Amino acid sequence: MNMATTAATKLPPSNHPLAEVIHRLEAGGSMVPDTPENLMKIIGMYKAYSVPMDFYWRDLLYLGERVFIDPLPFFKYLPTEDYWKLHNHYAGDDADLRIWRGGAEYHPELKEFLEKGEIGKMPRLLHHLWHDRINMEFSEDLARAMMWHRMSGKLEAFLDSEEYINNANRAIVAYLRANPLYTPLLALHKLFPQMFLEQARMATYMSILGLFWEIMAPMFFEMSDRYDEGSIRTVPEAMDFLVNGIFAIAGRPIYHHVYIKGECYEIIPKSKGFMWLYEAAWPYVEAVFYRTAPFRGTKSYNAQANEVPSEQIDFHYGILFADKFPVGTAGIPPTLLHQDMYHFLPPYLKEHFLQNCRGEDDILVQLGIAFQRSMYNVTSAVLQATRAALLYPLDDPNPRHLQANRDFFEAQMDRFIRPQYGIANACRIRMIQTDTYK
Repeated sequence: MNMATTAATKLPPSNHPLAEVIHRLEAGGSMVPDTPENLMKIIGMYKAYSVPMDFYWRDLLYLGERVFIDPLPFFKYLPTEDYWKLHNHYAGDDADLRIWRGGAEYHPELKEFLEKGEIGKMPRLLHHLWHDRINMEFSEDLARAMMWHRMSGKLEAFLDSEEYINNANRAIVAYLRANPLYTPLLALHKLFPQMFLEQARMATYMSILGLFWEIMAPMFFEMSDRYDEGSIRTVPEAMDFLVNGIFAIAGRPIYHHVYIKGECYEIIPKSKGFMWLYEAAWPYVEAVFYRTAPFRGTKSYNAQANEVPSEQIDFHYGILFADKFPVGTAGIPPTLLHQDMYHFLPPYLKEHFLQNCRGEDDILVQLGIAFQRSMYNVTSAVLQATRAALLYPLDDPNPRHLQANRDFFEAQMDRFIRPQYGIANACRIRMIQTDTYK
């Protein structure tokens, strides 16, 4: 007897407005229906995302560890060569845990794009000035969202602790003293100590996001390879791969080190015991997939008319709620990501977009909608991992345990049907249930 049948014999059908989705989750499935087209889009977008992500995590660590509080970070998107060749801890022959069978240094497709871009081979700085580059602004925006919502488990309390402040201040003073141009700013730091301390916290979140994506990039690379080989054949299999990966690396240390003149300053030491799952993965999903903030330039919001939530917990501007048409505007962070992913679309997915939309003029919108589907699948993996960690197996014979699982799934689906602030209308979970949402 399969899991769906077992659950059905123990519990009556759910009366929730999203009962179809809940029953699918109870059967071990994803919020995204299991169709060949959905699987193709999900895996194709993982591949397209993972190549720029291989840039993002490397540059984020560079920002957190080297750029740090630099008030004039002109070259912050041009990390030094050692960060390009930095070995991913989850790929390559010397990996701590090998998730992807590929190499440990930056991906060959990323290397080729950084050298040639769209306009041909020339120095990387010229590509950057011509804006023929990977858009790091997107990843910075997500790090700011994580910092603003401040929900990284036990790490949050540590960021306000005396130990963190002392560690950060030592690094701030050393950084300003190391650069003669910035040494006069030491007086400013004494007058306004919170100013550079806030920049240090931002650098901390850059590092957290970099450490998060260092794992997700090889995970997505491996899923793409397995799909090409035919060993991932369903949406639930794609979700299960993510769930297993989440548990495999849940305890990866989260830390923040700053390197100044060859000396390492441990702002968040590894010995503090902060872990990837609690201080990076869950906060990322909550802050980025659900909350973020209204994107500038897409809509006018009247706070006095209660069009903007008064509490951060009510924010609903993340990828799971995004209307891809107004968001698809030049300079908006998600559109910058879509442009980055466009360069690395697998041929099968690019051909699908060109055959099923309005050609090249519409492809970024279609790409964004497919990306939204793929992130619903990632969210499903996080929900299943949370359920597995905190509750009961899906085939548990105890009806009370199955009811606890259902209560959890229904509570998660409640987030998509709330009428306040237009949340139910903004949500796209109903739209991704059909192939007509394109």
